[in-house]
Amino acid sequence: MKKRNLLLCCLIATGCRETAPKETANADAAANSTATAAQSPPAEKVPMYRTTVSTEPVAEYKQKTENPLNDWYFSVKLYETSKTFQYVMKLKYEEMEGEDTLFLPNVGTVPKPVIQKGDNKYACIVGFMDNHDQFREYKKVYVKNNELKVTSLKHYSVATYAK
Repeated sequence: MKKRNLLLCCLIATGCRETAPKETANADAAANSTATAAQSPPAEKVPMYRTTVSTEPVAEYKQKTENPLNDWYFSVKLYETSKTFQYVMKLKYEEMEGEDTLFLPNVGTVPKPVIQKGDNKYACIVGFMDNHDQFREYKKVYVKNNELKVTSLKHYSVATYAK
């Protein structure tokens, strides 16, 4: 009996909430979507493919290792591909090499990949600048127990809404 009364109270409480009139709610939604559209351009304006692909790295992080006999480095380099939002990450630690693919979200602007120093000597954070020029971390490249590792820190997606 107590459970039934609790359920009845919950149903009555949810049914008694105030709602805005439809005209006001629609006007507010239209104003918000207009403000959002003015702040960030639509994602369709950026082409999905590049007309020219640079052979030079677009971003690079390099740190000399402490090996006294060799001129070795920990390095991460990002290279463009024919797809605008896809990059190849070339990784190196001493004589170990690896590759990974970086897929950046289409935030309505030409992608700007960035590599920042990590939390230790042989670590860096690969990310991108969003459409508000804020750094968004994406992957961490680091050395642990003399092994080269890549970890995804965050995942990003972009949604567009039809009017």
